[in-house]
Amino acid sequence: QVELVESGGGLVQDGGSLRLSCATSEQTFSTYSMGWFRQAPGKEREFVAGISWGGGDTPYAESVKGRFTVSKSNAKNIVYLQMNILKPEDTAIYFCAAKRGLVRASPEVYDYWGPGTQVTVSS
Repeated sequence: QVELVESGGGLVQDGGSLRLSCATSEQTFSTYSMGWFRQAPGKEREFVAGISWGGGDTPYAESVKGRFTVSKSNAKNIVYLQMNILKPEDTAIYFCAAKRGLVRASPEVYDYWGPGTQVTVSS
């Protein structure tokens, strides 16, 4: 069974940084593309960043480009989302997701999801 667990969320001030982690199984890490999504209260789930199974394709949402960086640790089977220069509008629950094939920005094509981790950015 594919299982994803996010960690690293918390409360940070405007301009601060956080690093989210998504722990995966070896099978998931080696055969799936991964995506980071977020959902604010009353809003639709939106794409944040993704990384292909080989690590060569790392798309980002325009709103986070230049501030967030997605990466992978082959040794630890962990996908990271480094978030810098955080803004109040980044406040949301952040989810890690996995899918077969090419990385995509549409949440509906992802098959597996973690429970999410809360990120709150105060002014």
